[in-house]
Amino acid sequence: MVPTTVFAHPPLAAVGLTEAEATAQGLKFKVKHEVTTEWFTARRLREPVSAYKVLIDETTDLVLGAHLLGPHAEEVINLFAVAMHTRLPARELQKLLFAYPTSTSDIVYML
Repeated sequence: MVPTTVFAHPPLAAVGLTEAEATAQGLKFKVKHEVTTEWFTARRLREPVSAYKVLIDETTDLVLGAHLLGPHAEEVINLFAVAMHTRLPARELQKLLFAYPTSTSDIVYML
């Protein structure tokens, strides 16, 4: 559960398992992913490349992995790492309120 970041433009960040790793471990999980260039966060910052992929365990509802590309990914990934470390279920993470409009406020739509 160590978050990593590629400090490029746009930043790329990840924490936890990849889809291939989760599959290899035989985990049952759902994958949420989307290109987010039309989300307000990307549009207001004029970011032409933005996307995410989040893996959620179907049994426990825990985040298994998060992969972010776009505005402030290097910061947002830390919240996914905290959720994973504390074993906060995705449904509970989705209930949290974040300042809007921030990149962090987009987490609720990624779950």
